[in-house]
Amino acid sequence: MLRNWWFRLLTISLGVWLFLDLLAHLGAEILWFENIGYLQVFLLRIVTMGGLWIFVAGISAAFCLGNLHLAYRHQHPPNHPSPMVAVKVQQVPRSKEIKLVWLLPIALVLSSLVGLMVIYYSQIAATHWHPGIIRDIPVNPQLFRPGRIWELIGNFISTPWYFGLILAIVIAIVVYPHFLLRAIAILLSLLFAQIISHNWARILQYFAPTSFNASEPLFDQDISIYIFSLPFWELLELWLMGLFLYTLIAVALTYLLGAGSLSQGVFLGFSSQQQRHLYGNGGLFMLLVALSYMLSRYELVYSPRGVTYGASYTDVTAVLPSYTTLCFASLALAFYLLWRTVSWKPQSRYRPFIFYSLGVYLIGMVAADIFLPTLVQYLIVQPNELQREQPYIQRTIALTRQAFDLENIDVQTFNPTGDLTEADIQRNDLTIRNIRLWDQQPLLETNRQLQQIRLYYRFSDADIDRYTLLKEVPAEIPTATGVFPNPVDEETTERRQVLIAARELDYTAVPQQAQTWVNRHLIYTHGFGFTMSPVNTVAPGGLPEYFVKDIAGNNDTALTTSSEAIRESIPIGKPRIYFGEITDTYVMTGTKVKELDFPSGSDNIYNIYDGVGGIRVGRGWRRLLFAMYLKDWQMLFTEDFLPDTQVLFRRNIKERIQAIAPFLQFDSDPYLVAADAGDKDFEKNGSYLYWVVDAYTTSDRYPYSDTTSLNIADHQEKINYIRNSVKVVIDAYHGTVNFYIADPGDPIIATWGKIFPHTFKPLLDLPLNLRKHIRYPVDLFKIQSERLITYHMTDPQVFYNREDQWQIPTEIYGDEARPVKPYYLITSLPTVPLSESNSSHREEFILLLPYTPRQRSNLIAWLAARSDGENYGKLLLYVFPKERLVFGPEQIEARINQDPIISQQISLWNRQGSRAVQGNLLIIPIEQSLLYVEPIYLEATQNRLPTLVRVIVAFENRIVMAPTLEQALQGIFQPEVTPTPTIIRPLEEPAPSQ
Repeated sequence: MLRNWWFRLLTISLGVWLFLDLLAHLGAEILWFENIGYLQVFLLRIVTMGGLWIFVAGISAAFCLGNLHLAYRHQHPPNHPSPMVAVKVQQVPRSKEIKLVWLLPIALVLSSLVGLMVIYYSQIAATHWHPGIIRDIPVNPQLFRPGRIWELIGNFISTPWYFGLILAIVIAIVVYPHFLLRAIAILLSLLFAQIISHNWARILQYFAPTSFNASEPLFDQDISIYIFSLPFWELLELWLMGLFLYTLIAVALTYLLGAGSLSQGVFLGFSSQQQRHLYGNGGLFMLLVALSYMLSRYELVYSPRGVTYGASYTDVTAVLPSYTTLCFASLALAFYLLWRTVSWKPQSRYRPFIFYSLGVYLIGMVAADIFLPTLVQYLIVQPNELQREQPYIQRTIALTRQAFDLENIDVQTFNPTGDLTEADIQRNDLTIRNIRLWDQQPLLETNRQLQQIRLYYRFSDADIDRYTLLKEVPAEIPTATGVFPNPVDEETTERRQVLIAARELDYTAVPQQAQTWVNRHLIYTHGFGFTMSPVNTVAPGGLPEYFVKDIAGNNDTALTTSSEAIRESIPIGKPRIYFGEITDTYVMTGTKVKELDFPSGSDNIYNIYDGVGGIRVGRGWRRLLFAMYLKDWQMLFTEDFLPDTQVLFRRNIKERIQAIAPFLQFDSDPYLVAADAGDKDFEKNGSYLYWVVDAYTTSDRYPYSDTTSLNIADHQEKINYIRNSVKVVIDAYHGTVNFYIADPGDPIIATWGKIFPHTFKPLLDLPLNLRKHIRYPVDLFKIQSERLITYHMTDPQVFYNREDQWQIPTEIYGDEARPVKPYYLITSLPTVPLSESNSSHREEFILLLPYTPRQRSNLIAWLAARSDGENYGKLLLYVFPKERLVFGPEQIEARINQDPIISQQISLWNRQGSRAVQGNLLIIPIEQSLLYVEPIYLEATQNRLPTLVRVIVAFENRIVMAPTLEQALQGIFQPEVTPTPTIIRPLEEPAPSQ
């Protein structure tokens, strides 16, 4: 008795605790979303998920348990307790008896299928619960297909614990069928609810579609059908197929294992009521099979069977008619079974029809999925593959280029003339003065040595951007051209390419003895400031120069600037960083304990947060709510809280925006911008730091489009459509988040705009000072450039032969070879007239990546993405002539490393205790020529502090290494005045590549 009382008390306590925990979680999330201004997004998502969960779980449980209850009522009386009952049972019309030799295998097979279903749906649910656990389970399985079942059986048997779990389920069902079949019904109902509710985005998109105004060629359907409608029906199929299949199997097992059939060694046969019940469930299952074959017809546009992605010749001529036939056959069987259920007759002359039909159907299903496609592929397609597949290859090329926005690339021929002169260098002085000599990695290493100030600060990243800066008066700005004087320039500003890095707080670097609760949550609350370095200038000793550095902490400015012009060009204000890339702790502000602001000499300066990014905790019920939500019980007992105390959580910017818009994919590289927004969307408090994150709309359902991988968090996701539809701006002090639509022509973001009408704003609403800093995102550019390697070939025969395949070249960085990464430049694009530029200057901010032919090293093309003004987002592909040699990065690297004088100098630096690091090799287009520039850094093997020691410049048949870019350019274009340290090596002209 006492034991039962304790068990009840424990159960009630656990239930109350779970309820309060859920309530605390919901309350804290509502307060957070309300604070940040996106409560409508959260409520719609929660209501949709909750409603779907309750609906699916309720319908599934009611259907399964109701059928099992009915089956239990209709099963045979156990052991026939009296002769009268036995006689009555024998008189009931029933099917033939099943002996033990057949009964046991049938029961084991059906129980094994139940075990497979439980594990399979558990895995799918686990991918939604934690995407990083299992990554190879398709979202929309075709569970009933013989090939799929055979594949599942093979996978599970090859995994010992899977096999053991299935065996345990089989034994348990055979021994305890009544209890276990109901328990599994409840478990599957919960799994179905989990899967459907976590696909809430598909449900919402289905009810608010946007037309693509483009159709696919196989069924002539608008592409929106495949993006918005087909996933919804696949999700419905996933749920109902599992529901009806399990119910059919569970009812059959209930009848087969009832009345002690196994112990008696015989099953007396299905009674009339049992047969009617099985006919009804079988009819519903076949109805779903018909739906599945109907959907499978449309899913052929994702077929990998042919030489290209999408429906191939075999799919269209053999599989499609087979699926259509099987769809109508399934529908006919379903209607027949349901008609027999409604108008039931115990004795029917059409009764054998169902068995013959099922036999023919199963044979046709195996033939359609396995034998017929194989025969057509080997006997008809492969002997004439190009002829048969040519129209389908054309479809894949066209729709892949649409899906990745490759069809809008402006392709132009670029034939380097090699006649670059001193006058051209002078005319392109802005390009020369913005050639990047400092890579991100060496600058970060230097920052960590010189600018971290304290252990608890960290520079996690350095981002390339461009700023318009005031010139000094009188102007004494160092130029890259040195001896090439500029003409009189009446302008007072200039564009400079810079590297900007945020000085964030890294609490893990705080000494272990100081990692107390007060320090973690009340004192160490924010980072402070940033550094900004020009990419092309070098300070004495080979170190980078800084436009902005240190922590000044005086009344005039919080950071040190290099000049008055920089101070007026770059807004500094109070550069506290409460929200950043590595910020992962929650903090309380406005307490009795002051926050560490920044160090000043041997003392520290303290501050109290006055932003809008916190939620008031106070001393009442909210303290308990957040203590439960954050699982931090010290919040209940601390005496440092005041009535106005606020809690700031979810301060990591990626986590922050992911919580608001989980239906978007976000770029891996947020970048910091220092600008005066001056707009109502942004708070006024003297903070001018903002994070900009590119967001993408993606899909894996674009018809005929070849798939690629997109890195998301800690795993890769297959996609075949992407658009950079949104720019996200996060205030580094207040944490406010604004979403701006950068691509209004994208139907997916238009659909999300319908669903969440107050979430997205037009890009024109982004303040001009911030809009000047948007740039073409690297992640999107990488995906497009990778697709272009193959899909620049638009001729089906050339594509089939892969005769013009490209590749991304490699370069030597440090002491290892690696693929060339896209890099930003300020330069003028060849063949672009001045009328298309944004101002009187031709130079613009672009992202560039070169290509070489497959297994060759000469340059074949380069892709450029534009980022300025009205030209933002435009792509240009410059193709080099095939009949002449244009040096590629690998050839230039080879010339550098095999040059006896240069390689000897690098070897001298690579002595014990130091090493020479070859930086990024940049290809700079200037006029109708190409200039190659590579920096050389020297760093210690320990306590690395990289210094820029040499610059290598290559042009046509000459290669120069000099201490500075100015001297290297002089060595190329004014060799008669070259200083002694400059090393000039002529390049031998190799034979052109064929």
